[in-house]
Amino acid sequence: MSESVYILGGGRTDFKRNLKKEGKTIRHIIIEAGKKAIDDAKIDPSEIQAGAVGNFNAGQFTKQLQLGAFIPEIDPKLRGIPTMHTEAACASGALSVLLGAEWIMGGFYDVVLVVGAEQQKTMSSLDGSDVLGAAADYHNEKPEYGDFMFPKLFGRIAQIYIEKYGATEADLARVAWKNYAHAKLNPLAQMRDADLTFDCASQVSDKNPSVAPPLKVSDCSQITDGAASVVLVSGKYLEKIGRDRSKTVRLLGYGHTTDYLPLDKKDAPTFSIARKAAENAFRMANLTPRDLQGAEVHDCFSITEIVAYEILGLAEPGKGVELVKSGATTLPQVRPEKSNVPFEIPVNAGGGLIGDGHPVGATGVRQVFEAYQQLTAQAGARQIENVRKFLTFNMGGSLTTSVAMVWGRH
Repeated sequence: MSESVYILGGGRTDFKRNLKKEGKTIRHIIIEAGKKAIDDAKIDPSEIQAGAVGNFNAGQFTKQLQLGAFIPEIDPKLRGIPTMHTEAACASGALSVLLGAEWIMGGFYDVVLVVGAEQQKTMSSLDGSDVLGAAADYHNEKPEYGDFMFPKLFGRIAQIYIEKYGATEADLARVAWKNYAHAKLNPLAQMRDADLTFDCASQVSDKNPSVAPPLKVSDCSQITDGAASVVLVSGKYLEKIGRDRSKTVRLLGYGHTTDYLPLDKKDAPTFSIARKAAENAFRMANLTPRDLQGAEVHDCFSITEIVAYEILGLAEPGKGVELVKSGATTLPQVRPEKSNVPFEIPVNAGGGLIGDGHPVGATGVRQVFEAYQQLTAQAGARQIENVRKFLTFNMGGSLTTSVAMVWGRH
């Protein structure tokens, strides 16, 4: 990378909120998260030279687009700066982070504000699922999968995985149980007050009905309203303001790939195109998966986290289930038994999409904010010990757009 990219500050909203009930809109959470990030960075808003907004489908969820125009409402000093909106389904937020990073790497700007936001609680779950269907190959896959396309698409991925590797529904439930347990340690997580036992997660019941076999309600991420934001800066800017590079979180490497849109044209459950994103990130960072102490991965459904372990090289093909069963990806704070794990890499310490929530356009930015909090020891009860290298993996569609980023500090 020609110019180094650092995170100077960040912020997010409480993902348990319902904006419609508050009489608020996506405008309000873009402003709220942006203000928090600028305050956390401890810089004057006039220092910010450009802005990026990650959002998936505000046009259909809220009838509002042109979201970059809310950036000047964060502070009048931002009026006039260039802004862009990025969209790649659930990877929209990561693309905004990447856009801001590439602006800095290319020498165009030294300080960029990135916001990811989504307001989804504006309609019925049936209508909302149809809006989410735009992240798939809507006109070809809707006739095949019908209503609630995404649970069915990922139910299909789970079926393919189970047929190939012999996993069980109880294996998937371990991911759901873990991420709900992690969410209880996160004061801003949507499911922080929910109790999910492993028995409940692993069995179909009135409380946990089947959605798209083998997936149950607990295997699914949440419908969420929320926003997250980070301030990205160049190394040159850090020196100018007298901040210590060694104590500031830096982007070490990234990879970004795009596969075919329909699921049946992809090589599930291997997802070789997504793997290229991870391989590129590790190559740029000159690191291996074993060099990581923590990760945020895209668990839109429980099967996705297991597949992500294998995509990222944390587990061999077909061995993702063994990794979650070993307890290696569970925080020691909630691990039920003091087992001898093969190596420790807590995954989705804040609860992931299943426990923390999934405001689609915000998720990629929220993952990066979590990386920043972990690497600066600001994660509270969910803090990973001695974390120096951290990975975020955000994907959109049925593993269509994949963005892997490796973060670290000295």
